[in-house]
Amino acid sequence: MPSLRTGLCSRHDRDSELGTRDSDYVRRSSSSESRVPCPGSMSTSKILTLPKLLEAAEVQRAAGRRIVFDNGAFDLLHAGHVRYLEAAREEGDWLAVGVNSDESIRRAKGSARPIVPQPERAEIVAALGCVDAVVVFGEDSPAGLIGRLRPEVHAKGTDYTAESVPERAAVAAYGGRTVIVGDPKDHATTDVIERIRDTGLGTRNSGRRDS
Repeated sequence: MPSLRTGLCSRHDRDSELGTRDSDYVRRSSSSESRVPCPGSMSTSKILTLPKLLEAAEVQRAAGRRIVFDNGAFDLLHAGHVRYLEAAREEGDWLAVGVNSDESIRRAKGSARPIVPQPERAEIVAALGCVDAVVVFGEDSPAGLIGRLRPEVHAKGTDYTAESVPERAAVAAYGGRTVIVGDPKDHATTDVIERIRDTGLGTRNSGRRDS
């Protein structure tokens, strides 16, 4: 199963990258040439515009790799999101993720959502090791994006069946395949928000910032 790699990096990770455990050397060095980027610290480079995504997909396709696409809001990322993305990646060789824009989420879920703004949601998704590319899209449906990207596989979560996926016809039109992946729908951002409200944290600690 693909591993998660975030922008957080331990001292051991840096030492391993440099081929030495002399971390004092790392701290002393002020030269940019001697600094080794932390694994995952460049996750924002995975966030692409649509034209760049299409270019990257063509490079992958020319190399014989199978492209998988999935999409979602990914607001307050939780274990269900991670399992969905990891399972989607296992369906092919290169995973592109469409992240709903803030405006599209407001149209679908109301003015109180999203909780996390789109640049941060895109960055968090891009930081996962199973994700190869991220694009933000503003349409209510990803069907148009799918029609342009033409992934070999379109992955949806277990709240759908293969027959009920709204974009199924768009995928089938070019010969693609729709799959259902991830764990049972036991996690939801709405549930997380409700639990926070039930504890009263949203009001009692309004002046406090916890990590």
